[in-house]
Amino acid sequence: MDFKEGKYKVRDIKLAAEGRKKIEWAESRMPVMMELREKYSKTKPLKGFKIAGCLHVTKETAVLVETLKAAGAKVSWSGCNPLSTQDEIAAALAKSGIEIYAWHGQNVKEFYWSIEQTLKMKPNLTLDDGADLIFTVHNKYPELAKNIVGGTEETTTGVHRLRAMAAAKKLLYPVIAVNDAETKWDFDNVYGTGQSSIDGILRATSVLLAGKNFVVAGYGHCGRGVAMRAAGMGANVIVTEVKPTAALKAALEGFRVMPMDEAAKIGDIFITATGVKDVIVSKHFKSMKDGAIVCNTGHYDCEINIPHLEKLKKSKRTVRPNNEEYTLKNGRRIYLLAQGRLVNLAAAEGHPSEVMDMSFANQFMSQLRLAEVKMKGIKLEPDVIDIPEEQDQEIAMIKLKTMGYKIDKLTREQVKYINDYSAGT
Repeated sequence: MDFKEGKYKVRDIKLAAEGRKKIEWAESRMPVMMELREKYSKTKPLKGFKIAGCLHVTKETAVLVETLKAAGAKVSWSGCNPLSTQDEIAAALAKSGIEIYAWHGQNVKEFYWSIEQTLKMKPNLTLDDGADLIFTVHNKYPELAKNIVGGTEETTTGVHRLRAMAAAKKLLYPVIAVNDAETKWDFDNVYGTGQSSIDGILRATSVLLAGKNFVVAGYGHCGRGVAMRAAGMGANVIVTEVKPTAALKAALEGFRVMPMDEAAKIGDIFITATGVKDVIVSKHFKSMKDGAIVCNTGHYDCEINIPHLEKLKKSKRTVRPNNEEYTLKNGRRIYLLAQGRLVNLAAAEGHPSEVMDMSFANQFMSQLRLAEVKMKGIKLEPDVIDIPEEQDQEIAMIKLKTMGYKIDKLTREQVKYINDYSAGT
């Protein structure tokens, strides 16, 4: 482990050159972020701002971090998941002068130690994925909140919890819900999660998906993306849900819908994408067929109740990277991928760069928005704030332009017609 007090703690700083190549590859696939970097590196609107970030340390995240730095910010970073940090990326960021505390395979104590290191600089902006950094501020260092202008939150689970905090009047500073931007949840969550989760499953197992009963727990944006991609590879998709409208959508897309109690008996591959704990528990493991594969693509590792699986096991061994074989007392084998963590990040490389281009553009522009508020002397109430429609459309338009697409524009008469409430049939 390489450690420099107040600078970084990473697995091996010698991995920096390998990490830099991957970051450069991501840059070549993230034209929106690179356009924003070129624009704001000249004006440096984040000069004087200190950003503490807690987000998966991947090549795409590195593009975001270095864009924040190019815009003038001082950045201190940690990973938001013990198994998602890519050590070569962490090394490359450390080598380039970014303060970072992240390495693959952290235990719980090391995970929160890393977050606490990023708070030592007393940030005035936070950037989060899952809200662990925000919760650390609120639960352990609430005195820091008075100097924090605001924060941004990347993922569904984090936004849900922050909205609950705001409703309970417990939130100490405003947070922009990046996850709820259309250019985030309808692209990153659907196409990013769908492709990268399948990628993680295949890297960890190398199984054939065609013909398999593929059980997706949760048919939100992430579950929909996974179901779509699994079906595209020939799997027989089964969806489990608790929300009637979501279950109905899955049914009308042609997927079988049933309770997990029934799906557990026939599934070959199971993936959870709910944001809720105890989706797969002891009774489900007991009824699964021999050879069933179980994994998670929700933010936290509690969707699959691993302690229940541990109690049922007769033996356990690692058969492939990110693939543990549990032999149960009934003789059946269950294969748990990525220790129940995010299979797309722990067993693969996370979302493709092209889709993270839009998500991280939202993060960057939201940080600019918070900085602008501070510079104007405006104080926002401690609440969860939505991204404006104009930002969504601007990012989508930039993305279309970089992809070589053009679209139509409304004429003056069409605009007038849309806004004319007196117009009849």
